Amino acid sequence: MTNVAPLDRLSPLLDRFRVRASLFHNGPLCGVTRFDARPGRGFLHVMRNGEMEVHHAADSGLVQRVVVREPSLVFYPRPLAHDFHNAPTEGSDFVCATLDFEQGDAHPLVQALPPLVVLPLARVTGINETLSLLFGEAERVRCGQRLLADRLFEVLLLQLLRWMLDQRGAPLPVGLLNGLAHPRLARALTAAHARPGDAWTLERLAAEAGMSRSRFAEAFREVVGSTPADYLADWRLTIARAELRAGKPLKLLATELGYANASALSRLFTQRHEGLSPRAWLQRS
Repeated sequence: MTNVAPLDRLSPLLDRFRVRASLFHNGPLCGVTRFDARPGRGFLHVMRNGEMEVHHAADSGLVQRVVVREPSLVFYPRPLAHDFHNAPTEGSDFVCATLDFEQGDAHPLVQALPPLVVLPLARVTGINETLSLLFGEAERVRCGQRLLADRLFEVLLLQLLRWMLDQRGAPLPVGLLNGLAHPRLARALTAAHARPGDAWTLERLAAEAGMSRSRFAEAFREVVGSTPADYLADWRLTIARAELRAGKPLKLLATELGYANASALSRLFTQRHEGLSPRAWLQRS
């Protein structure tokens, strides 16, 4: 049996679309604490001890009351208002960070993740050292404390995502994360993420996955929820929107993304953006 080379499924994605964490609370929470939603912003909370209830609005789409009875991560990748209810005598210890996703709701992870992840700390292997460092930095004021705590939250997020991808048989929603958790499809997805400008065809993507064309196309639609061609076009357009906002010329961008000319990219852009040309979309956004 040939050895399968290890695969880094997250770096090509997060190198392109970053997530920035910012510590904003450490210590106990008492009574009711409200966290408001802001566009492009998520939350990552760590409860080290105690118990609490998490409340959501009736129209949020989530269960209105979630009881957390053990040390846990509480992760909101999308903007969603929530309240923590704590008995004042219990003094649960927390560290909390906001997560700012580059490109906001268009960030691929924001679209792929469930709206809420509540995960007991005991289930996530390999995070004890990160948590020890994180709480140590949060509890003492030292030079660079805030910067180091922010980076440790980003490490914690990566470890959480890695854990989610590595749970064999764990239910993930149809979409990107589900594809990255698939041992074969992940190779095609990661190659497309790392080299979006390559001349990708169904045959080449299937070869990256080590699958036949028909089996690859069928599995991709079932696991990711779109055709390989549609996913690649959406990935390229996500990059194009980010680069246009950053001021990159459409002609140069078309070449980098594997299109014959700027007109080809402009046509695709207009088709996917309700008739708006790249220039009109940029002015509106």
